[in-house]
Amino acid sequence: MSRARRIDTHQHVVPPRYATWLQEKGIRPAGVDLPSWSENSALKFMDGNDIQTGILSLTIPGVYFGDVPEARRWAREINQYCAELVQRRPDRFGFFATLTLPDVDGALAEAEYALDVLHADGIVLLANNDGRYLGDPGFQPLLEFLHQRETTVFIHPGELPAPDVPGIPSFTADFLLDTTRTAISLILSGSMKRYPGIKFILAHAGGFVPYIAYRILLTMLNEKNKLQQAWALIDQKHQVPKHLAVLKQFYYDIALSSTPAALPSLLEVADPDHITYGSDFPFAPAPAIGFLTKQYENYPLDAKLREAIDRGNAEALFPRLKG
Repeated sequence: MSRARRIDTHQHVVPPRYATWLQEKGIRPAGVDLPSWSENSALKFMDGNDIQTGILSLTIPGVYFGDVPEARRWAREINQYCAELVQRRPDRFGFFATLTLPDVDGALAEAEYALDVLHADGIVLLANNDGRYLGDPGFQPLLEFLHQRETTVFIHPGELPAPDVPGIPSFTADFLLDTTRTAISLILSGSMKRYPGIKFILAHAGGFVPYIAYRILLTMLNEKNKLQQAWALIDQKHQVPKHLAVLKQFYYDIALSSTPAALPSLLEVADPDHITYGSDFPFAPAPAIGFLTKQYENYPLDAKLREAIDRGNAEALFPRLKG
């Protein structure tokens, strides 16, 4: 195990009142019951997994269910709840603020409040919001704001806007596809080029992004004119890395993805300085986290790279946690 005390950029919070609210609505995210969560259970989990600090985020289904005022009230309450938790234990917790997408005006107001008043460490966005992915033109005002503020944005998959397949849980593949879709949406819409100030962290090693990097490359080339396509084929040595460089702009956490099957693709595609540790607690059960953590610890990594993944890369994103 690395001597560095880990910073977990993919750890979730389930505020008690929020849990009650979802239960009253009869909502079971991704078809499963909400896991039990408390400050003490989070600290106990972290102490048992070499995690010094967990950056908390609300996950699916978020706060928007078609009622804008309701979504705004709950986003404010959840962000204040998290800020109070961080204020009590700034060494052990940070938080990504919850917004109200697809309500852009509410999201802008809440992002400004969370960053300026509550001192949130960043923002969490679902990959799709009411079926709209983050490269959607309607979301550009929010992306522009987050770019100007050089915000760290954690992208977590949402419910895939497609019918469920009976017998296949959403976490098996749908979540990975949802993250992949929004990453491609950000690339093809020009958002990655237009808003380089945003530091996007893709959950679960980017879903399928590393594995299908060259399919994404072909999709990008398909947008080019014939001359540009021809030059890319002729000058592959320079053109392929040039086009794939956009994938190195993303950050990737290794939550539920730190395996001998997934890590080679991730390490091939990601910038080594853009990989962070993630657990997915408490939505991932403790035995699953323990199993995958052991896979990660047994994987042959350079010691400096392991330290960077465990802590150093996250310290660069969240300077207050240095030391």
